[in-house]
Amino acid sequence: MLKMTFGSGEKEPQKSAPSTPEESNSDARIAIVASRYNSDFTDALVKSSTETLAKLLPNATIDLHRVPGAFEIPVVIESLCRKTSNRPNAVIALGVIIRGSTAHADLIAESITHSLAASARENLIPVIHEVLLVENAEQAQVRTIGDELNRGREAAEAAIEMLKAMAGVTD
Repeated sequence: MLKMTFGSGEKEPQKSAPSTPEESNSDARIAIVASRYNSDFTDALVKSSTETLAKLLPNATIDLHRVPGAFEIPVVIESLCRKTSNRPNAVIALGVIIRGSTAHADLIAESITHSLAASARENLIPVIHEVLLVENAEQAQVRTIGDELNRGREAAEAAIEMLKAMAGVTD
């Protein structure tokens, strides 16, 4: 296990999201693929993502695709990444999985994570993973509704940052 030590006067780094990116005139195409399951939470994720994208990328095209549950998100994302026309420059995956008393939620979450990473790598399109695995509805609410830990907003901001990063490394 890696153990980090900090010298005299140094503090352990705190977890925090990156700063909000600046507004851009990019005409990028961003796809959002969102589960309808746990709709109170996923609808809030979609709302905050689209509002953030509209504010920071006013010229972008945002394509929203809804699927029944979180497990269905990766196949739609892979299909979008393989398109030859209107292919997205970035994709945002949004969903909420609430852990139950069996391993089902963990199996679904792990499968989604592997699939989304593979789609991003194989197609060289940023795939922002905000399919949340939480213990209960209270954790879901904190991460989807409100401002402090809003993962929908953070997903949109990450997509914008990845557009910039990819522009610097691709032809």
